Amino acid sequence: MSAGTTATTPQDALHGVDPVLLEIVEGTLASVEMEVETAIGRTSRSPMIRDAHDFRAGIHDRKLRKLTGRSYSALVHPIARDFPLETMRPGDVFFHNDVYESEGGIGHLPDLCVTVPVFADGQVVAFVQAFGHHDDIGGCCPGSMPSGATTVYEEGLMVPPIKLWDQGVPNQAALRIMTRNSRMPDSLAADLDAECSACLMGSRRLGELFERYGRETVEACFDAILDKTTETYRREILSKIPDGEYVWEDYAEHDGVDEPMLHTQRITLTKTPDKILIDFTGTSKQAKGPINHCGDYADGNFLKKWLAPILRNLADTPERMAELDVNEGVVPLIEMKFPEKGTLLTPIFPAPTNARTFVILRLLGVLSGVLAKAVDGRMPADQETIRYTGVYGHDAEGRSYLMREVLGGGSGGRYYADGEDTIHVVPDSRNLPTEFTESRFPFLVERLGLAADSGGPGEFRGGLGYEKHIRMLLDASFMSIADRSILSCWGVKGGKAGRPFQVVIDPGGPNEREMEGLVDDEPVKAGEVIRIRTTGGGGWGDPLDRKTDSVLRDVRWGKVSRDAAADDYGVVLTGEGDESAVDEVATEKLRASMRAARPEVEPFFDRGPGYALLSGGQAYAAVDLL
Repeated sequence: MSAGTTATTPQDALHGVDPVLLEIVEGTLASVEMEVETAIGRTSRSPMIRDAHDFRAGIHDRKLRKLTGRSYSALVHPIARDFPLETMRPGDVFFHNDVYESEGGIGHLPDLCVTVPVFADGQVVAFVQAFGHHDDIGGCCPGSMPSGATTVYEEGLMVPPIKLWDQGVPNQAALRIMTRNSRMPDSLAADLDAECSACLMGSRRLGELFERYGRETVEACFDAILDKTTETYRREILSKIPDGEYVWEDYAEHDGVDEPMLHTQRITLTKTPDKILIDFTGTSKQAKGPINHCGDYADGNFLKKWLAPILRNLADTPERMAELDVNEGVVPLIEMKFPEKGTLLTPIFPAPTNARTFVILRLLGVLSGVLAKAVDGRMPADQETIRYTGVYGHDAEGRSYLMREVLGGGSGGRYYADGEDTIHVVPDSRNLPTEFTESRFPFLVERLGLAADSGGPGEFRGGLGYEKHIRMLLDASFMSIADRSILSCWGVKGGKAGRPFQVVIDPGGPNEREMEGLVDDEPVKAGEVIRIRTTGGGGWGDPLDRKTDSVLRDVRWGKVSRDAAADDYGVVLTGEGDESAVDEVATEKLRASMRAARPEVEPFFDRGPGYALLSGGQAYAAVDLL
């Protein structure tokens, strides 16, 4: 049985689907999706697509339902809205990146999306789609993510749905307009060619499936795949949530324009026997800066599939969780209620959106937190959120360059295990290889390792973030689009928050300075070092309940310092290095004194010291109490 599948359910019989054929169709969809992504990865040119793998493919049926579930994807809705299916022809490729014309499927302009229809007997039967984050699509700064943008017009070229290829013939005029607006025209052209060609290949592969088994049979399998997902999530996941209403909120910390403040994202979760209602009422008004996300389109279809992977944490075992895909089958189980227009999730055109990850990635944590309140903490603590850091300038030959990287961070501790170190929120994405970047850009990577003590203390520790040191060989400019530089990844059920994101330029030198999370053009002199430390995940459970052997191991491995072993875990060590050992008597005494010093009432969530800086001195929010 392939990953992501479950045992045959009564739903399969309703569609008259042979279970073996269902496995074949489901496996073919997964194979085609992977083949498309592999082709893009091997034929694209930009570091963000080829090396960091910040792109996704997806397969949808003619009803616009997402069939594959290994990762998130954009939507076909805007293409079908503007181009009736009966007007499409083999070899057509559609393109869009307009945030406000994407029905919520595209979050910011650097995410370029191509869609190719699949045909059987002359009619559209499915779609193969790919979208990815490209180096530059214009706008007022390199990378098309200006941190101080106040309108979407500053963020780059907006393209509503267009036909980019007409029956196999590229629209050279449209391609010329796009590349002319980009600071990296060659890599943009190569990436688009890779994505269009890969999706056309995927369309042919999927068409073979219809030729082999017939349209009626294959479409019956599509229905069975989605119904199976619906039934599985209803039976195995939603049943774990007690009926009732639960409320929690979390925050973005800055928007690049106003001074740092708490930009609230709130979820009121109402569980009924058959579904969950996610109500975003209480979310802050739209920001002046670019952290807004257009979530209230197509009844929240994109957000439903974006948030649904969090529900998998309620599976009986981690192994079962890994088997569960998220496709259109989850949509009937989730209802969404959005606030009025003019909030972070319902922005009014032309509000800027390039840093919308501050909101939609925070929403993953908000859903996890509100579920933790419902199930007595049986959810992970908060995990890293995506951030972009990079440098740009001119190399020794005077050629302009842009190096931008998506460095991961730590995931949250879980009720059964520590969090993972240096994970990446975008599935299958990765940091840029040192050998590649040093050969292409004018800097040296002097260190790339784990950031000690960055994981939140807990009975199960949060995962660690990266520590990376880049020494510039020529003058350049540093850029960053990152949050969690003030607020931390929260801990839960006694677990403590992880360390926040931090960038220091010229550490220990005469020009040492710490950067804010949003930076467009900080000058960096040749010879200066940029030290990047990414976020650690939150801890789960009381750190004074952590096994002393686990703390000793972490100290020996360099993940936790000796000072933190005592200060955070109450563990007293003797000896040095491999000869270090736990002083059990002193440890028991220290832990007893630390427990006695605690306040009578402690919140269920720990947000770290940064929260008090933005809340007017409050240590926690009212919703943090059970």
